[in-house]
Amino acid sequence: MDKQESYFTDWSEREALAEAMLPLIGKLYRERGIITSVYGRSLVRKSAVEILRIHRFARQILNNELSVRETHPVLQAMCELDLAPARVDIGKLTVRYQAQVAGSEMPLKDFVRQELSTINTGRTSLLDEPQDVVLYGFGRIGRLLARVMIEKAGGGDMLRLRAAVVRKGAADDLAKRASLLRRDSVHGHFLGTITVDEKENAIIANGNMIRLIYADKPEDVDYTQYGIKNAIVIDNTGKWRDRAGLGRHLQSKGAASVLLTAPGKGDIPNIVFGVNNELIDGQETIYSAASCTTNAIVPVLKVINDRFGVVNGHVETCHSYTNDQNLIDNYHNKNRRGRSAPLNMVITETGAASAIAKALPELTGRLTGNAIRVPTPNVSMAILNLTLEKETTVDEINAYLRDISLDSPLQDQIDYTNSPEVVSSDFVGSRHAGVVDSLATIVAGNRCVLYVWYDNEFGYSCQVVRFVTRMAGLELPNFPA
Repeated sequence: MDKQESYFTDWSEREALAEAMLPLIGKLYRERGIITSVYGRSLVRKSAVEILRIHRFARQILNNELSVRETHPVLQAMCELDLAPARVDIGKLTVRYQAQVAGSEMPLKDFVRQELSTINTGRTSLLDEPQDVVLYGFGRIGRLLARVMIEKAGGGDMLRLRAAVVRKGAADDLAKRASLLRRDSVHGHFLGTITVDEKENAIIANGNMIRLIYADKPEDVDYTQYGIKNAIVIDNTGKWRDRAGLGRHLQSKGAASVLLTAPGKGDIPNIVFGVNNELIDGQETIYSAASCTTNAIVPVLKVINDRFGVVNGHVETCHSYTNDQNLIDNYHNKNRRGRSAPLNMVITETGAASAIAKALPELTGRLTGNAIRVPTPNVSMAILNLTLEKETTVDEINAYLRDISLDSPLQDQIDYTNSPEVVSSDFVGSRHAGVVDSLATIVAGNRCVLYVWYDNEFGYSCQVVRFVTRMAGLELPNFPA
């Protein structure tokens, strides 16, 4: 067989195995609540080609591509067990089997049974009934939150998106909002089917019925008349940011707690999920998920401070324009933001420095911040210019951040790239809070400059859904331990 033919044959064989994995991944997810992944990359709802790409990603860790020939038998072994809901990294399981069982006689099935013994206890539900979730607002972030929650609906016994509260527009309001959910100029088409139920005034997305409730004020809504109770209300309008304003949601029948998708004011806990989760204590009823920029930089700042210590620094964000700005020059109540967003870079303020202090009090007073709005519709970059307590090197700091991104409690928040060709559009759809661009890292003694990309829409939405999952008590155990 010549080389050309051998490459094609190898691809065809691996593609066939990836296709055989699809029903196994789906069955484990829908019937048993198991989320399978390869080194943190979820395999759920992925195509055969995407599964192969995720396996190739593992070469960053293993210096060798992980093959579906090795992970497919692990999936088969898992399907023979009676597992409880969990997150299982079949990439790590496979590598552990190869390392621990090398030279021994232990069959793979026995190894998988041993590793997953604590969840081989039968299908259970983490909640007595699904957690109702309501979106207050259905704009850019609201619709992306809907996409993520619909994708994670699983067997329907976890988070259940029940409604979106909006102000009524034209007579065809329902159809227009369904169309905006179905098609997105940045994030592409919705993965699935969307129809409308005009009688119920609802959007049906992959079988999830999302009622549109029309209201001008939070306290005017009675969720219980729609069968919604003890709901987590996600306020993605940004209209109210203090306790008094957000507390109006709690006057609604059926609402139990509120999560703001913007920095909260006053004594509202501002939480960057993964960093200060201890503040989600079950007693508080109003939380803030901070801003997209804060979510992108705080995890990186935390791990850098933990290892090297941060004396002081400056954070500059190059942020994509937002709906707050004007398409063409027009009046705006804030300086410079009235100038055309698609045509200009616009210097503006950011609350990132003060927000960092709320999530990482140890850095209070050590950082300054500013922002430049740039003419791109999505994906932003944070530049962290830091003075450290100890000297380091580019190789040391990059190796540390790479390891954090691959296997640490902040694996979902911090991603890492070493490609010399990536640009902003390559990070559209990133599910991480931020992605460290390692080839841009600069170090001189105890001074370092880090470049962190972030999808300020989708990555942030994934962080918010992780937050809601914790509020609902739905965090799954991770395997292998």
